[in-house]
Amino acid sequence: MSTFIKDFIEKETINRRNFLLASAAGLTSMALPMGFATRAEAALTDPVLAWSYRDRANPYWLSIVSGGEAFAESIGRKKEDLVNLINEGSSEKSLADIKAFLDKNAGNCAIACDANDSPNARPVVEAVKAAGGYISTIWNKTDDLHPWDIGDNYVSHMTWSDEKPAEQTARILFDAMGGKGGVVHLGGIASNNPAIERLNGLKNALKDFPNITLLDAQPADWDTQKANELMAQFLTRYGDKITGVHCANDTIAYGVLEALKAEGIEDMPVVSYDGNLDAVKLVIEGKILATVFTNPHWGGGISSALSYYAATGAFKPSEEPHEHREFYGPTILVTHKDAADFKAKYLDSVPTYDWKDFWGPSNGGIVYKS
Repeated sequence: MSTFIKDFIEKETINRRNFLLASAAGLTSMALPMGFATRAEAALTDPVLAWSYRDRANPYWLSIVSGGEAFAESIGRKKEDLVNLINEGSSEKSLADIKAFLDKNAGNCAIACDANDSPNARPVVEAVKAAGGYISTIWNKTDDLHPWDIGDNYVSHMTWSDEKPAEQTARILFDAMGGKGGVVHLGGIASNNPAIERLNGLKNALKDFPNITLLDAQPADWDTQKANELMAQFLTRYGDKITGVHCANDTIAYGVLEALKAEGIEDMPVVSYDGNLDAVKLVIEGKILATVFTNPHWGGGISSALSYYAATGAFKPSEEPHEHREFYGPTILVTHKDAADFKAKYLDSVPTYDWKDFWGPSNGGIVYKS
């Protein structure tokens, strides 16, 4: 396991370095375009497909993009026809890349996007609307931003209801800790909706476990290396007071496990989130207690499908109910008892999806807290 995690960290670092070198000569080096005059909503002809996301080294995002590529093939395109706009965790780069992509293709674009953080979603979708393109977003947007307020060009937003599943993993963790001790939480980017909800889920579970103390909660920015360094700091600061670890995603857990192993700690209860293949294997092995699968392949493909079919006039977003414009994606809790069956069903071979069944596996309209 140690070798796997070290290899993962090294690959993540190399991929990031290679991307930064390549970007100097690619799309990301293009100057910001002039402002677009807003164009009337109209069906596009053969729009160019793109996925804008954070990290090519992360298995979660690779699965997202694999769904986008599967959709592209379903309409007779090649995988390579899906343009990858990788923001490397920068909201400024996310917006600049999308504007450059719109400019290059005169707005004839169907884009799927995670805006990196919530405030960035508004300028992104407004830029797409102004250029006459179409966009579907996932995960990050502010609560006051709604597709129906922007128009048909902002097709849809999908997120996942993370608070309850994160509470479930926390309860599994606390039971494994014997209902007492100290827990640390390693989170995602602090302004990300999923990072906020997953920490809230932990705090909700803590209400029923008065003998468990939250020793610390810090952002690890969804990054394996940062998580490894943060966990090492936690171990130095709190020592054997730490009896359980709550991780906001699987790649964070990989860094945590490596930090624990470096200290000779083999039996620390750890939970994570995302349901990546390597994490599920670790659940089967008993190295992670539980993870949560959000079916990123389906999410990536259906987001591309929604933006494309709206762009080509196959359906009109404004004629759909609000729960089709903002909706929850699916979640599945994966524990040791069902991990092998789950792996065989969802990961050993990717299910085939009907990309015109836009809302089939979804979990209803988004509900906002007052």
